[in-house]
Amino acid sequence: MGSGYQGSVEGEPGEKRTELKHRRKRYMESQSKQAVVLLSGGMDSCVTAAIARERHGAGSVAALHAGYGQRTQAREHRAFAEIADFYGIRERLVVQLDHFRAIGGSALTDRIIAVPEGELDAPGTRGTIPVTYVPFRNAHFLSVAVSWAEAIGAEAVYIGAVAEDSSGYPDCRPEYYRAFQELVRAGTRPETRIKILTPVITLKKSEIIRRGVELGAPLHLTWSCYQSEDAACGACDSCLLRLRAFAEAGGVDPISYRRTVAAKS
Repeated sequence: MGSGYQGSVEGEPGEKRTELKHRRKRYMESQSKQAVVLLSGGMDSCVTAAIARERHGAGSVAALHAGYGQRTQAREHRAFAEIADFYGIRERLVVQLDHFRAIGGSALTDRIIAVPEGELDAPGTRGTIPVTYVPFRNAHFLSVAVSWAEAIGAEAVYIGAVAEDSSGYPDCRPEYYRAFQELVRAGTRPETRIKILTPVITLKKSEIIRRGVELGAPLHLTWSCYQSEDAACGACDSCLLRLRAFAEAGGVDPISYRRTVAAKS
């Protein structure tokens, strides 16, 4: 992070004060164009980062990564770092939310709970919340992101939540983010104006891939698997959604898989 505005001007004292005031104002205005992107290292967040970069410029995007004791924590952190390097994002924040492991209740953070395999769209699963849901996780991510955004004067927080063609997590619904926007408005300084932006929330996974290809997003650097860190398992819901999306988009997934398992039907 920069140390803030620094500068001097020549001239009479009154002119100096006026010019410095204008420079400070221009500096604050430039800072307010910053955007914080929640970058997990997955495909959706990678494309979301590409969208934020296109809108705000390469030098105005700050990347936030949160580890939370998930099974693939190290691999996701590597993906985050490689994607941030690819985009040339220098301002980064990595936080560790270890309380999720103590809370439990999810196959991603509790190794006693098995990660389902081959169950995407299986009979009896529609409309149910899968065991890979981490209770209210995205509220914790957004809280950190908004805190950082307010501290650095950013005007937007981007998150790659997807409601369509996804696992059906309740904290990925559009109404969830509308409600959180009101929370931001009520819980920050009166002059703070931070928008919660979900640019891929209504897209199908295949559409996200196509958008990523259009923007030159490094999909080969992303990681989606819920349970493996060397090669993707090819059987968990996240892998199955990703493989199906690449097939629908008419492309080939650039990452390696241990195996590919057809979803139960």
